[in-house]
Amino acid sequence: MINSLVNQSQSTFTQLVSLPHVSWQTYQNLKRDMGDHRGIRLTYNQGLLSIKMPSKIHEIINRLLTRIVIVLTEELGLEIVDMGSTTLEREDLARGVEPDTCFYIHNAHYLKGLNPQLPPNLPPDLVIEVDITSPSTQRMEIYQQLGIPEVWRYNPNEGLQFFQLQIGDDYKIFAFSLAFPMLTAAKVNQVLADRQNRSENSVIYDFRQWIKSQSLSS
Repeated sequence: MINSLVNQSQSTFTQLVSLPHVSWQTYQNLKRDMGDHRGIRLTYNQGLLSIKMPSKIHEIINRLLTRIVIVLTEELGLEIVDMGSTTLEREDLARGVEPDTCFYIHNAHYLKGLNPQLPPNLPPDLVIEVDITSPSTQRMEIYQQLGIPEVWRYNPNEGLQFFQLQIGDDYKIFAFSLAFPMLTAAKVNQVLADRQNRSENSVIYDFRQWIKSQSLSS
């Protein structure tokens, strides 16, 4: 079954398959059997297992947003550990999720070497979620439970939005990023729009120059 799902992942549209009444142990066994393959993303929410198969455009946007984050840390002199779609989970909550991309930035110094141990109860500083045709509502609920402070969520209707976790464990949309206070969602959406007609390296170069200009003016 899993092999057939992986073969479908080359579809133009992001696909989502949900399987109810799945035990935590079955979820763990599935992850083990899949190994390090990250062509699909797994989400486990108290017995509901969702299998997300990203499309081509999903991954292009995901990787572009990842480059934007990395360039920001380079130009602002911040540390970063790009954890990709590393599984984030807590058995006591019966929840687990593989984000499109996640980063340790302000807490990057806690992760040492090429194969670091994730500190207990220290979630990534930033998660990227790209919704092309499959909503990330369930995944946002898990990020909330795990205490992820910031989520960048993109969908074709709203574009990119910055979600920040508030006191009381609710996400609220903000114009400015928590991890990068000088950055607005509008600026990132401009980069995404520019990418429609220009090469990725070209728009990233201009974005890098913009960061430098902001640093000089501050």
